[in-house]
Amino acid sequence: MKVTNLRKYDGDSNLRAFFDVETEEGMVVKGFKIVEGINDLFVGNPSEYSKKDDKYYDRVFIPKELKDELEQEAIKEYNQISHSSSDLPF
Repeated sequence: MKVTNLRKYDGDSNLRAFFDVETEEGMVVKGFKIVEGINDLFVGNPSEYSKKDDKYYDRVFIPKELKDELEQEAIKEYNQISHSSSDLPF
């Protein structure tokens, strides 16, 4: 499993970045998010809005161990990108 296409989001919300995940078999799952929560950053699964009950529902279900691994990898990459872009002279 590999984090790909990580893109920072600079809008006015707790959303910090979007990214995709590529499996060892080559399957790509798009639409993961890095969100700033109350205590720290966390990964949100791709989700879909339901007008019927005004809620969001995950479109991808991941076992806890795999989700923890994905979260560590995605946040690590996000921090690398954030630190490198803050070193720019402008």
